Amino acid sequence: MISKAEIKRIRALASKKQRHESGLFVVEGEKMVEEALASQFEVEAVYRIGDVTEAEMAQMTMLSSPSPALAVVRIPDSCDADGLASRMTEGHSLCLALDSVRDPGNLGTIIRIADWFGIDAIFASEDTVELYNPKVVQATMGAIFRRKVVYCDLPRTLRQFREAGLPVWGTFLDGADIYKETLSKEGVIVMGSESFGIGAACAAEVTDRLYIPPYPRDASGSESLNVAIATAVTCALFRASAR
Repeated sequence: MISKAEIKRIRALASKKQRHESGLFVVEGEKMVEEALASQFEVEAVYRIGDVTEAEMAQMTMLSSPSPALAVVRIPDSCDADGLASRMTEGHSLCLALDSVRDPGNLGTIIRIADWFGIDAIFASEDTVELYNPKVVQATMGAIFRRKVVYCDLPRTLRQFREAGLPVWGTFLDGADIYKETLSKEGVIVMGSESFGIGAACAAEVTDRLYIPPYPRDASGSESLNVAIATAVTCALFRASAR
């Protein structure tokens, strides 16, 4: 049995304000719930159709249609960005940095891409879409439980990598052909916003500018790639180059 008050409390977690105040977020779907249970995250409650009715699940869901399972999960304590950046630079890790990525689906997909390619950490500007937005969570397909995402003063974090002697890669329309560059297995790759690319403050910290050219090079098709797709291409090339 589930009370109307509990249903209302869960449904309220669709709001960023309520997630912030309660320290909780929602995951939906059998796979996502199992990922949460297998992770280090604290799962407060799990609801499955059978334990609750379909009508009750429909009142709780944040999806277009209710899934068979839903879990309420506690948001972990935030990580110190400077400390994480120091550990990443000392370990010569490969990280991602996201400058003003606003679309929830893009952020979730990028986290999933980072998980696939073994990216060690993701640093995000403060104006990047919230990590625990339901659309972000679902788009990660469970990767949210395995990849560290930290919001920070992004130019400051990039400066830490640069001052440690590690490359700060950035994607720009006037960058060097990524297919011809020697890429590394360490440093940080900056991806910019969907509308404006990498902002001036972050661009000032970039040491190596890259460009993913179309094929053929003089093609007059799309003017740019979606940021999540560009991230997938870039990460794949970095991992292939580092073998």
